[in-house]
Amino acid sequence: MTETENGSAAQAPQIKMTTLTQFVRDLSFENILAQKGVGGEVQPDVTVRVNLDAKKRSAEHQYEVVTKLKVESKNKEDDAHLFVMEMDFVGVFHIENVPEDQLHPFLMIECPRMMFPYLRRIVSDVTRDGGFPPLNLENIDWVQIYRNEIARRQSEKPSEAPQA
Repeated sequence: MTETENGSAAQAPQIKMTTLTQFVRDLSFENILAQKGVGGEVQPDVTVRVNLDAKKRSAEHQYEVVTKLKVESKNKEDDAHLFVMEMDFVGVFHIENVPEDQLHPFLMIECPRMMFPYLRRIVSDVTRDGGFPPLNLENIDWVQIYRNEIARRQSEKPSEAPQA
């Protein structure tokens, strides 16, 4: 913190975040069970993969965050696919007063956290409308996803060690 002329500590500017819009950019749901049928009892095993992307928009202080989901359900007994759902869910945010060095984690953690209840509802409705019990996603640890992505990017960088 910096000191003002009268000796009191100056307040950091208040972070402002407004959700301007949220929408489904792309959605596909394939009910494989209805197409092929599965013999015997069905015990679903669901996997959910999440990817995030964020970018600055042309308008000042506006950012676009994309949450990409891939949900697959397989039968535990024979590993046959039951359904596959893929969705790109986008949020557009107006964000001010976030320090530049903290903007990337803010976009990749806080924005998806704000969008998650809507994303969860869409997944539930689509799986129900697709002929399955509604899939209610568990809370997602956005901080862990961010850390995993940073670790993945660092492991992809070529080593900086000099060649002998």
